[in-house]
Amino acid sequence: MNNAIPLGKKSAIAIGGITLIGIVSFMWPFFAPSDSFVMAHSTDAPLIFAVIIPLLLIVVLAQLSDGGMDSKSVALLGVLAAVIAALRPLGAGLGGIEPIWVILILAGRALGPGFGFVLGALSLLVSALFTGGVGPWLPFQMLAAAWVGLGAGLLPRASGRKEILILCGYAIGATIAFGFVLNLWFWPFSLNLPEQIAFVPGAGLSENLIAWMRFNIATSLGFDLPRALLTTLLIVIAGRPILFLLRRASRKAAFGAPVTFENHITATLPTGQAEQYRR
Repeated sequence: MNNAIPLGKKSAIAIGGITLIGIVSFMWPFFAPSDSFVMAHSTDAPLIFAVIIPLLLIVVLAQLSDGGMDSKSVALLGVLAAVIAALRPLGAGLGGIEPIWVILILAGRALGPGFGFVLGALSLLVSALFTGGVGPWLPFQMLAAAWVGLGAGLLPRASGRKEILILCGYAIGATIAFGFVLNLWFWPFSLNLPEQIAFVPGAGLSENLIAWMRFNIATSLGFDLPRALLTTLLIVIAGRPILFLLRRASRKAAFGAPVTFENHITATLPTGQAEQYRR
């Protein structure tokens, strides 16, 4: 696979670090004691992580740049982020009908996990700026979408029908998980919820996890299932040609190949004369 953004050791460490911080940012209410300082200031948590997560994403982008993000990968990244930003309003308010995920998943698959991670974060940022969807939820959306793109690039090798089946299975799980995970940024702080689906500070982990799953099923699953079904259908219909185009673009761009410059005079001379000219 010709990765558009090589995932080197430093990049992997950076992504691992932000993933760990991201898990904590989503899951900390499950583990904080009810009488702790953090629970007393729980309403401040989304704003705190809304500041921390973009800073961590900047660090990851810097690490990926050191690993080989060149002008060709930046150009392709910009084009695909623009496509996702343009597609996102098409699904606004339509019960989870969001065509953007097929682009993100197939791009992560064809161009590598590093590219998928950056595309997920960047495309959600661009689309939020484009649609006016900027708020404390945005960093959480960026991080969750980055995980979706990263996971697509880490899927096992396959080809033909088997690859499409793997991508369909991943699309179902990833798009539903995206909705479930995004609920975590606000659910623990939601008021006036029925007892069966409400977060209880200091309660046991299993009790709150069950309440979270009930909340997802009651409020989110009606949006998550259409998102998963549409993404799967689009992969079945257009997965192969899109993968072919992305991989062809990757081969032609020759990401990671050293760039050499040839003097326009020596380039037109026979080999022997060119050597004499260089000396």
